Parts: sequence; structure tokens; C-alpha cells
Amino acid sequence: SSGSGSGSGDSKRDALLAPFVEPAFLQQIKEDITSALQAQIANAEQYLTVYAPFADLVSNKADEDVDAFLATPKQFVDFVKEVKKYRGMADSIMFERPKVVRKGVFELSCELANKELCRRAKALADKLVKFVQTQAVTRNTEICSQFQEAADMALTTPRDTEHLMQLKSFVDKFKIEKLPRLEAEVEQARARLYFLMENTAFDKSEVELNAATFSWLSRFEPILEQHVELIKTSRQKGEEQLRQRRDAFNKELVAYQAEVASFAEHGDLAAVPQYDAKAKALNAKLEDGLQLIEGFNQEEEAFEWEITQYPLRHRLVQDLDPYLKLFDAVTSFRAQEDTWLHGPFGDIQPEAVENEVGSIWRTLYKLEKSLADKPKPCSIAKAVKDQVDAFKEHLPLVQSLCNPGLRDRHWEQMSVIVGFQLKPDEDTTLDKVLEMHLEQYTEQFENISEAAAKEFSLEKALSKMKGEWAEMEFTVLAYRDSGTAILSSVDEIQQLLDDQIVKTQTMLGSPFVKPFEEEMRAWNTTLVTLQDVLDAWLKVQATWLYLEPIFSSPDITAQMPREGEMFRSVDSNWRSLMANCVAEPAALAATSAEGVLEQLQQSTLLLEQIIKGLNDYLEKKRLYFARFFFLSNDEMLEILSETKDPTRVQPHLKKCFDGIGKLEFSPELDILSMFSGEGEKVPLIESVSTSAARGQVEKWLLQVEGVMRSSIHDTISRAMVAYAETPRDCWVQEWPGQVVIAVGQTYWTSEMHEAIRTHRVHEFVNKQNKQLEAVVALVRGKLSKQVRTTLSALTTLDVHARDVTVDLVEKDVQNDSDFNWLCQLRYYWENNNMMVRMINSTCEYGYEYLGNQGRLVVTPLTDRCYRTLIGAYTLHLGGAPEGPAGTGKTETVKDLAKAISVQCVVYNCSDGLDYKAMGKFFKGLASAGAWACFDEFNRIELEVLSVIAQQILCIQRAVLDGKKRFIFEGTELDLNPKCCSYITMNPGYAGRSELPDNLKVLFRTVAMMVPDYALIGEIMLYSCGFVNARPLSVKITTTYKLCSEQLSSQFHYDYGMRAVKAVLNAAGNLKLQFPDEVEDILLLRAITDVNLPKFLSHDIPLFQGIISDLFPGVDLPEADYSAFKAAAQQVCSDLKLQCEPVFVQKLIQTYEMMIVRHGFMMVGEPFAAKSCVLRVLAGTLTLMAANNAALDPPVEQE
Repeated sequence: SSGSGSGSGDSKRDALLAPFVEPAFLQQIKEDITSALQAQIANAEQYLTVYAPFADLVSNKADEDVDAFLATPKQFVDFVKEVKKYRGMADSIMFERPKVVRKGVFELSCELANKELCRRAKALADKLVKFVQTQAVTRNTEICSQFQEAADMALTTPRDTEHLMQLKSFVDKFKIEKLPRLEAEVEQARARLYFLMENTAFDKSEVELNAATFSWLSRFEPILEQHVELIKTSRQKGEEQLRQRRDAFNKELVAYQAEVASFAEHGDLAAVPQYDAKAKALNAKLEDGLQLIEGFNQEEEAFEWEITQYPLRHRLVQDLDPYLKLFDAVTSFRAQEDTWLHGPFGDIQPEAVENEVGSIWRTLYKLEKSLADKPKPCSIAKAVKDQVDAFKEHLPLVQSLCNPGLRDRHWEQMSVIVGFQLKPDEDTTLDKVLEMHLEQYTEQFENISEAAAKEFSLEKALSKMKGEWAEMEFTVLAYRDSGTAILSSVDEIQQLLDDQIVKTQTMLGSPFVKPFEEEMRAWNTTLVTLQDVLDAWLKVQATWLYLEPIFSSPDITAQMPREGEMFRSVDSNWRSLMANCVAEPAALAATSAEGVLEQLQQSTLLLEQIIKGLNDYLEKKRLYFARFFFLSNDEMLEILSETKDPTRVQPHLKKCFDGIGKLEFSPELDILSMFSGEGEKVPLIESVSTSAARGQVEKWLLQVEGVMRSSIHDTISRAMVAYAETPRDCWVQEWPGQVVIAVGQTYWTSEMHEAIRTHRVHEFVNKQNKQLEAVVALVRGKLSKQVRTTLSALTTLDVHARDVTVDLVEKDVQNDSDFNWLCQLRYYWENNNMMVRMINSTCEYGYEYLGNQGRLVVTPLTDRCYRTLIGAYTLHLGGAPEGPAGTGKTETVKDLAKAISVQCVVYNCSDGLDYKAMGKFFKGLASAGAWACFDEFNRIELEVLSVIAQQILCIQRAVLDGKKRFIFEGTELDLNPKCCSYITMNPGYAGRSELPDNLKVLFRTVAMMVPDYALIGEIMLYSCGFVNARPLSVKITTTYKLCSEQLSSQFHYDYGMRAVKAVLNAAGNLKLQFPDEVEDILLLRAITDVNLPKFLSHDIPLFQGIISDLFPGVDLPEADYSAFKAAAQQVCSDLKLQCEPVFVQKLIQTYEMMIVRHGFMMVGEPFAAKSCVLRVLAGTLTLMAANNAALDPPVEQE
């Protein structure tokens, strides 16, 4: 029990002694301790900021900085600054930083850190000092080397006068150019020495080098004095030697004079070889004397003496010349006469003999005259001239018998004449022939020889022509991955062939061709055959190249099996032909092979049938889907070849539908919706199944056309209902742009009718202003690109509608049948269909999807044009706007087509158009019910215009007769009466035709003169969100008016509508980028960016004066092109170009021009960097895109 009691007492004691601490209190204590410790640690860590100036030493960045510093050339003072910086760091660490620091409860030991940082700073300073020391050794060695070289040259003893002058020139040049520089370098070396003495120690070699370096300046002065003395002594010696050599040469000339005089006594004809040798030896001495004289003159010039002329030597050369010619002519004639008379008869060249004999005779004739006062040499000339005259008598016979063109038949003819065998053999010589005394037959021989010569020339020409073909080969290139080849360049072969055919036919007409007429005719046949083969070959190749990609498509081959089979046959022939050509590329052999011409002719016939079948096939497809008429054959084939995968037709949709950029396909390849080129989506009212068309692209494209119109009609009908139920500022953002404009115009028309009837037009103006303000407020806000485009077009038309309403108020229109109201373009929704009316013309809305595009600003000129064009359309006539460039002729036609929602195809006419191409176009026009705008129509040739008049008349009559189908140029077509043709003309241009009368009556003309630039500018600026649009538009037009009056006249200056439009586009882009910027600044930047790049330097100050007057007090802020400039700098460096400021300026100007223009022309002198600007700009934009620094995509340049 006691035990139990004791145990019970212990447990009670334990329970009493155990402390109880609240967990929250314990947690609070822990947090307080932790907070206190953290505060102490933070206080201690705060001390690290003291070492912040030395962070680079810790991170080793200082080592990298020093390495980078040493890697680039630097001045000595830069080294001194760097060394002082690191020495200063070391001293600051060692003497200003304590070894121990107390911070609260912590004691910081800094001694080891200070020592390490100090060591690193000193090491970097020592590294720099070592570099300077190495540099000093190198530079001092170079200084000593240059002084030593100069001293050696200065103390060299001249070998001759030339060497003397070289030494003197070297030392003089050294004193003027090198010595001052070396003195400056010695001073720099002195500064380096003082610096190094303070920072390092020198070894023995360095001490000696320094001593030598600084001693040279004092040692060099005596060396120069010795040089002067040495030059003086050497000059005196050289002058004396020159005098002696001149005197000796004068004595030699006197001796030569006596020798020349002795030739007048030489008259022995037998001794002429000795005379010739003696004269040539004397002439060689006189030529050597000329070299001596030139040397004397050079030394005289060096010694600054008067130049000696030595006229005696010149006179001796002249006196000796006739003797040289005489002896040379005599020796030459005797040697050649012996060769001609006793050498092989066949080696004699008659022309060479005649030329040589004639030359010798003329020389002797002249010498006989000039040596008349010297009897003995004259007798030699006369005697040899007589011998030459005697030999000349034999020349006709030589020319006849030694003609290289003589053949056996000619020798037989001459043998018959003389009565014995005359043909020479290997023992025959001219001497033996002359002994036959054949002079009496000379005239007959000449006739035979002349004929032989003509025959020989023809024979040589034929051999030459054949030889030219020996090395002529076809150039063959592998064609893509087709496994075969094609002929590359045949220009050289064709030129040779043409030349030789003409030559051969000329030679066949010669009377001397008979001996080898058969051979010549055979060669002519070969050439003509070659020409035929080559023509056929090139024709087959051109057609094969066109058809090969087409029939490589299994889809096309499946649709044209007969033509596919024929092409396989042609392809097999072609591959066989080219394989043979690759194996034997010689042109003559390849074209002369058996069966080549027949094979090519057969292929040509097959290809013609294939082309006809292909055209018939395409015509059938065009008749089924009329919009194919507006496409070329190549574009059609690209579309038709995509039968298995309809999605691959998408890139070509734009060619058939103006507004459809792409289609949305379901997984089953059903078409669900259409997208415009701008990205606007419009769901289709019903899906189009491409699989049901079974690969026939034209079938589902025709369905797309129908569903497109139904979908736009349905969307308009739903939008008409929604307009009345939804606030307008929300409604305009919910529907496609085309629908918004059409429905908006419809409601405006109906509300205007109501306002006129109730006499509340002036109240309607207020309502329109509020609507317009609401839309403009939206434009100034943040919108998607699609909505912004829609609102821009809507604003353009709303402003016009408001202006029309204001005009009706001013004219007090009380009746909706008033002409002022009827002359406007009005929209009506009647019987679930939209109608467009203007005056008494009514058109059905076309429901062609046009995408989300801008609209033209409607000016009074535009309205007048609309009235004429729509009136002509109602009467089934065409319209013909005429006027200068830039007045909006084409754009007005296109905009009217947008207003009525019909397809409008713009066709740029040229003088190369023919009636067949136009006929194809008109077929599409009539079948598709589209509008066509033939731009610059009067550029077409007059003869073609007459045919076009009949084509247009045929269509117009069919429309007037209400036909559903009609015959056009032999083809029965479906007729859509909505079709219409419009033409635009600029009468002021050169090379334009006057329209024939039968064409004029088919069109109603409208004059398009200068548009209202200010009104256009105001409305476009307003649609871009500009508040102050009216005065700004006036400033644009005033700027261009003043520029046209004050600036110089240049071909590339343009102040018309296109220039104004570029400024307005640029201003709209800037407003979008900087919506809160001052509008004057935005417009000034737009005008400057668009125009400044094209002005010449002398016009820029005038232009800047104009804009400073129009925009007083407006300072243009500098655009931020820092990223662009950095990228341009890098691209220039990669291309090894200098990135000059003016070059960068042109890069920026070109980029800014590129943003607001479809295309532009670089104008400048050669080597003005035009191409370099384009290459560098392409590289810059690509680099910025790669670095995500630009909105533009990477650039590809060709």
C-alpha cells in the first residue's frame, strides 16, 4: 500500500512541476526570435554593399573587361588610366576597408576577402603593365631597326652614279618623312619608360634596349654629316668619270664617220656579202651607242648638267641606212632566187614570190635614185635591179604553174596545150621549167590557173564548213526530276546553220563548182535536213515542256485518256531521242541519224492533236463554269488537276471569285463557310459537297457560286430585320462589311423617303450626324481589323449620305420624285429582293460576295459618272470614262460594281491583244454575267478594235432580244443579261488609237477630269478617325499644288491622285499606331515620309520650306528606329558594307515607302547603292522578324 501511495505521490508531483505553455504564445516567441535574427542578418548583409564597387573582381567580369580592352588597339593614355583604376582599387581595399566589422550580434571577418580582392586587382594591373612592357620592347626594337637601316644606307659608298642618287634620295626622304615621326616615337617611348619605371622592373636586355633607343637621336646627326661628305666626294669622282667616258665616245663616233664614208667606194658586186656584214656590224655599234647616250643623259640629269644631244650619231645612222638597205636587198634577192630556181617546185608560193620580188625591186629603185651621187654603190643597185627585172618576166608563168589549186585535170589540159607531159614530179625545179621556154603559152595557162584558183577557193570553203561542224555539239540539260533532258542553247548552232545554208546556195550558183557539184549538193541537202530537224526538234521540245507537267497529273490523264495515251507515245519518242543525243551530242551526227526527222514530224502531228484535244477539254469546262474564261490555260489546269483534294484549289479561288480568299471545309470535305482575303468569315446557307462532284472541280465551284449568292441574300435579309432591333453602333460590328453597307444604304433610302414625305428632312440631318459621330467614335477606339475596315467604308458612304441630305435641305426638296433625290444611288428591299435605282434606271442587286473592302469617296464627279454608267447599263450599252491618268476612271467602274454587287474583271489592254483572246474573254463575260473594265482600251490596234465592235454588238443584241442562249463565234453559250462592258481611255498618251465609229455607238462616254482632292482627303481622313479632317485635307492639296509650281520638273515626280492616296494611307496607318498624337504631326509625318525620298537634293530645301509654311510651329519628333538601325548595322557588317548615315536614311525611307505603295522604283546614278539598299533592307527585316523585333514577315528577295 505504501508502494502504491508513494507512486501516487510522484505522479502528483510530476503533474504540478510540468509547465504548460500556450502553443500560440510559443509560436509567437519563435516568430519574434526568427524576426530578430533575420533583422540582424539583414543588417549584416547590408554591409555587403560596401563591396559593390568590387563586384566585377568577384564575378571575374573585370578579367573579361581587361581581355576585351587588350583585344582592341588603344592609346598609351588609356593604359595609364586602366592601370591607375586597378591600382586604386587595390589601395582602397587594402587601406580603407577594415579587417573586422561588428554588425549587431555578428562579427564580420573581412581580412581574407580584402586580401583576395586586393590580389585580383593588383594582378589585373600587372597584366596591363606587362602588356605595355611588351609593347615597349616591340616599338623600341622597331625604332632602333629603322635608325640602323638609315645609318647603313647613309654610310654606304656608291657603286655608280645611279646608286649615288638612290642613296641620296633615300636619306633626303628619311629626313623629311621618317625622322620627325621617329623623334615623336622616341618621345612616346620616353613616356612609356617613366610609366614602367614606376610600375615594374627591367632586365638587362631591356635596359640596354632603352639606352640604345634614346641614344639614336644624338648619334644620328654625325652620321648625316658623314653622309653629306661621302656624297660630295662620290659626286666629284662620278662627274670626272662621266667626262672621260663622253670624250672617249666622241672619238669613237669620229672613227665611225670615216667607216661610213668608206662605203661610197664599195662597188664590187661579188663582195656585197662582206659589205653587208661590215655595215651590219657598224649599225650594231651605233645602236649600242644609243644606249650609252641614254646612260650619259641620265647621269647628266642627275648631276644637273645640260643634256648632250650627240647629233653626229644620228647623222651617221641616216648616212648608213641606204647602204644597209642596198646590201640587204642584194643579199636577200640572191639567196631567195637560188631557192626559187633550184628548190622543190611544189614549195613555191606564187603570191609570196610576187610580193617579195616587188618589194626588192621597189627598194632598189629608190636606192638607185638616192645613191645617184655615189657611182659605185649606185652601180650595184642598178645591176641587181636589172637582174630583178629579168626575173619578173617569169612571174606570170610562175603564178600560173605554181598555183596550189592545180589538180591532175588542170595539168592534163596544160599538157595537151604544150604537147608533152607537164605535170611536175619530185625532181622538177623552176629552173628546169624555165628552160622549157613555155612563155608563149602563158595566156592559156593563166585561164586554166584562174579557174583552178576559183575551184580551189570553193573547195577550201566547203572543207572549212565541214570542219566547223566537227566540234559543234548540242548543249543538253537535265530537266527537273523527269529522268530526261532538253536542248539548252542552240543559238550558236542556228547562227552557223543559217550562215552556211546561204554560203552553200551561193556557191552552188558559181560556174566553177562543177568538179565537185555533187559533193556540194549533198552538203546542201545535209544542211537543209539539219535545219528541218532542228526546227521540228525545238517545236516538239517547246510543246513537250508545256504538256509534260500537265500530263504528269494523274487527274488530268484520267479525264483525257485519249490525249494521255498520245502524250505517252510522244514522251517515249522524246526520251529515246534525248537519250541518243546525250550519248552522241555532236550536232551533225545527232540530226543525221536515221529516222530522226520522221520521228519528230510524227510527234509534231500527235502534239497538235493533243493541244487541240486539251483546248476542247478546257473549252468544255469553261462552258460549264463560265468564270474559267477569265483564267489562262495554265491557271485552269492547276485548278482542274486537284480532283482528289479540293482543299488544294484554295490558292486559286481568288482568280474565280473576287471576294473569296479561302473556304472552310468539314472533315468530310463539305464546304461550310467562306472567308474573304481580309479574313472576314461568312457562313454558307447550306453546305456544298465536293465529294458529290466526283472530282469535277467545276461542278462544286458552280455550286459554291450559287450558294454564295444565296448566303449573301439570306444574310442581308436577316440583317434587315436585325437593324430595327439592335442599336446601330452594335449592329455595324455584328454583320459582314458588304451587308452592313447594303442594309445601311437601304435604310437610309427608306428613311429619306419618309423624311421627304413628312417634311422632316432637316431633322433627319441631325439623326445622321449622331449616327456618324457614333461610328467615328468607334473608329477612334480599339477595334478588330475587320470591323475597322467595315466602319471605314461605312463612314465614307455615311458622310456622302449626310451631304446628300444637307443638299436636299438647301434645295428645299418637298417631293420624293424630285430629280435632286432621284439622281442619287438608292437601295430598296422589295419582295424579299434588293433593288438599286438611280434616276430612271433600276438594277437588281447581284449578291456577289466582295469581301470586306473599302469604298470610293463619292464626289460630284463620281456621281455624274455613276449616272452615265448605270444609264448605259440599263439600256444594255457599255460605258466609256475618258480622262487623264489618276482621275479615277477604273476605280469608279469598280466601285459601281461593288455598289451593285457584281463581279468586275479589270483587263489591262495592250497593242499585242488579238480578237481571239478578246473573244475568249467575251464568252466568259456573257456566260458569267460579269462586268468587264477594259483599261486603256484604245491601246489595242485599230484592226482588232473593228472585230471587237462586232463581238460586243453580238452580245448586246442577244441581251436586247432577251435570249437565254446565243451563238458567239460558232459556240453556243448561256447568256446572263447582267453582263456589261466598260472601257477606259486616256486620249493624251502616245500610241493610242481613235475608236472606230461602229465601236463608239456601243458605249456612252463620260469625261473624267480633275477630282476634288480636298473632298476626297477630308472624307478619307474622317473615316480613319481624324477629327480635324477638313483643314488637314486642304493642307495636303496645297502642298502638292505648291510643289508642282516651285520644285523642278522630274519624270518621277507625281502630284496626282495616286500621290494624295499614298499620303492618306500613310496618315491612316499613323493614326492607328498613335491615336492620341497631335493630328498635324501625324499628317506632316505622312507627307514627309511619302514625298521626301523621291525629291532630288536641290528640291529638298524648297519642299521643307513649303511644309514649314503650311505647318507653322509643328516640330516633327524623331521616329524610334533604334532596333531597325541595329539590325541594319549587323546586316551591313555581314555583307562587308559601310553603314553610313545617309545609307541608313535611305533604308528607312525605302521601308516607309514600301508600307504605303504597292511598288516603287529606285532612281539614281550608277554605284549609288540602289541594289545594296534593297538587299540590306531585305536582310534587316528578316533579322528583325527572327528576333521578334518587327511586325513584318521575313523577306525573300530574287
